[in-house]
Amino acid sequence: MTEQVSILVVDDEERIRRLLKMYLEREGYEVEEAVDGDEALEMALGRDYDCILLDIMMPGKDGVEVCTALREEKMTPVIMLTAKGEEANRVQGFEAGADDYIVKPFSPREVVLRVKAVLRRSANYASVDPQAPKDLVVFPHLMIDNDAHRVTAEGKEVNLTPKEYELLYFLAKTPDKVFDREQLLKEVWHYEFFGDLRTVDTHVKRLREKLTKVSPRAAKMIVTVWGFGYKFEAGNE
Repeated sequence: MTEQVSILVVDDEERIRRLLKMYLEREGYEVEEAVDGDEALEMALGRDYDCILLDIMMPGKDGVEVCTALREEKMTPVIMLTAKGEEANRVQGFEAGADDYIVKPFSPREVVLRVKAVLRRSANYASVDPQAPKDLVVFPHLMIDNDAHRVTAEGKEVNLTPKEYELLYFLAKTPDKVFDREQLLKEVWHYEFFGDLRTVDTHVKRLREKLTKVSPRAAKMIVTVWGFGYKFEAGNE
């Protein structure tokens, strides 16, 4: 029997929690609730949820603080919920490690679609046949094992969020090809994300920072093509 998908809904407004819980349970998901950031972080660290819907503006720890603290321990997919739609708030959420961002007021059906998209991507990295040929992308300083959803640089594992991983894998699959930001939004974030171009820049920045901590040479393989976009340069030292 397939294990039930578990989702944590975090919001200080009870009506929003109840609304999301109702729609998500209709899809067969198990839903738990947290009313503030402190409770959310305790629950998220104590259990492996498949997805977390996280409000930004809350009493105590806000959503950005919760996401930042969570990312030190886990790579659980996080979708931010907030009433603030300004670019600065979106960037702040992504810099904390969020995978997606929804502005209130939102359609509960849209939230369900975003959750399903996150779960589909997560499912792609599970239940791999050990006898099947390995899906590997290998360079001198970097290896991506797409079957295991694992990145190593100089032999050391690099912990990435789902979106950071997808971005790196997409670029590395086609080395030396330049992609503009619009292409990357379409190919990596797909139809379910309607974001701005800063989203790409923010994820590239975080990706480079994480790679640099393990291997500066691997980080330099992600190259900015000024005035256009980004590419993965296999021979860049």
